[in-house]
Amino acid sequence: MSHADYTPNDFGRNPLMFYYEVTLACDLVCKHCRASAQEDADPGELSTEQAQALIDQVATFPRPPMMVFTGGDPLKRPDLFDLIRHAVSQKLEVALTPSATPLATAEAFQRARDAGVRRLGISLDGADAATHDAFRGWEGSFERTVRMLSDARRLEMAVQVNTTITRRNVHQVDQIAAWLADRGIAMWSVFFLVPVGRGVEEERIRPAEYEQVFARLWHHAQNQPYAVKTTEAPHYRRYVLQQGGDPLAGPGGSEDGATRRGHRAPLGITDGKGVMFVNHRGEIFPAGFLPLCCGRFPTDSVVDVYQNHPTFRALQDPDQLKGNCGTCEYRHVCGGSRARAYAVTGDPLATEPDCVYVPRGGPVLRP
Repeated sequence: MSHADYTPNDFGRNPLMFYYEVTLACDLVCKHCRASAQEDADPGELSTEQAQALIDQVATFPRPPMMVFTGGDPLKRPDLFDLIRHAVSQKLEVALTPSATPLATAEAFQRARDAGVRRLGISLDGADAATHDAFRGWEGSFERTVRMLSDARRLEMAVQVNTTITRRNVHQVDQIAAWLADRGIAMWSVFFLVPVGRGVEEERIRPAEYEQVFARLWHHAQNQPYAVKTTEAPHYRRYVLQQGGDPLAGPGGSEDGATRRGHRAPLGITDGKGVMFVNHRGEIFPAGFLPLCCGRFPTDSVVDVYQNHPTFRALQDPDQLKGNCGTCEYRHVCGGSRARAYAVTGDPLATEPDCVYVPRGGPVLRP
């Protein structure tokens, strides 16, 4: 389906984005790694046949989602390109998130493009080599990331750059935005740290600092040649609406919507609500950052889990949220990061711990 066709009516039927962690293997040791990736593949990861069966099942959603092959480093999986081709044969749109390692060559990108990958996700966590390389755990990562962006541009592949904001780089938001301006990217996705995996060792920015970062993202959304979105910071939608952003713009092709040239699409997508994640062993989660296992493929159907599992059903209903989030007039278009709420409080329906907004009890805003 076209992402522009995805509406809140789809929330309970099918996700917009389906993330499949094809392997846990990765040669990097990134400071914030959600998966706590390891050098070698887990012997329990889904086989080629099981992975193809998973892809077949994803294709049976009423409106098939975009399928994102992620990891670990998906390029560490020997049958990756076969899986991509299989997904494309099932009429699924496919994106790929390679790690910045020697495997991420121009030849690998061309093979991915030829197999049918529509978009690459490439991580950049600093405006300079010192910041980025310290974040990624090895010297030379920044240089390789620059090469990956150049290769993708030469191959005319759409690129989403992913940046995780922490105490390490929050002062570089404007520098990163400016650095990306002439890189030919389609979207800048700004992640806000969720303390899971190795990310528990990193330091989140303070709630008030989110508002400062949001202001800069809103500025860049209106002035840069690429779209801007947030991941695990849905309260950016509230900020944008407060600035007069347009809630009727298209969804921007990603799980949290996008802003560009002053437009915003607060569909209200959050963990488990428009998003689904299956790990390398087939375990089913509402999102990669929300480690609440809701079943395991192939024993459980991903379609049935998304549509009927109590955890997914609760996450898809903003009126079940608690605390400030439960009374907030923006709960249907924001809803807070369910992953961060769970990581900090142990309750995925608790108040977003990193939001300073105090609900005013006004009319409830809906997508």
